[in-house]
Amino acid sequence: MADRGTLVVTGASKGIGAAVARAAAADGWAVAVNYAGDADGAAAVVADIEAAGGRAAALPGDVSVEADVLRLFDAAEAALGGPVAGLVNNAGVVGAHGRFDELDAATVQRTVDVNVVGAMLCAREAVRRMSTRHGGKGGLIVNISSRAAQLGSAGEWVHYAATKAAVDTLTLGLAHEVAAEGVRVNAVAPGLIETGLHAGAGRPNRLAEKASSIPMGRAGTAEEVADAVMWLLSDASAFVTGAVVPVHGGR
Repeated sequence: MADRGTLVVTGASKGIGAAVARAAAADGWAVAVNYAGDADGAAAVVADIEAAGGRAAALPGDVSVEADVLRLFDAAEAALGGPVAGLVNNAGVVGAHGRFDELDAATVQRTVDVNVVGAMLCAREAVRRMSTRHGGKGGLIVNISSRAAQLGSAGEWVHYAATKAAVDTLTLGLAHEVAAEGVRVNAVAPGLIETGLHAGAGRPNRLAEKASSIPMGRAGTAEEVADAVMWLLSDASAFVTGAVVPVHGGR
């Protein structure tokens, strides 16, 4: 198995992040499995990776807190023995489900802090370590966006959709800025995916309710999203930067 280097995956204790961490480890990455509160979930992902012969470390940190982000990247390099060569910006929250005019300020603030500020802080730190402008050897950033950025999620998660639109713009602008510095920046935009997100937001039946709106007739899986991420982390996408790859079954 080739040694791909150290990869930081934020919010990797469950769902899409966990699937990405497992797939990346199988492809030769040493994976920093970041988590904010689910230490048991992160430990389980690391155990799965190590059982399969890969290398990983569970590392705590709230991506919306600058000190935590700096500590996360330092800890990843120390624990896994090499410079960070890739980042998957996956950590995210949806906040309360419902109409936009019923939101409280704390929900709006937390959603922006994690989904936008967190993605920006992690991407900034990755560029500082990977860009040839800063003495790095280049690297890869994959942001996890959402189909909601284009659909708007009216009546459900307008605030969440708006943060993911910001992630799309971050992807495009940063990709252009660092393209000549050895860093490729892309995003994956999942649609309705089978994860615990829906139940966690109080909508356990949401996927079944929305299935008829998906041309392919079913929700996607975290592993299918991970497949798209892995393509963007591979040499097969060597001439791709600034792209937002849709993984939504045609919805």
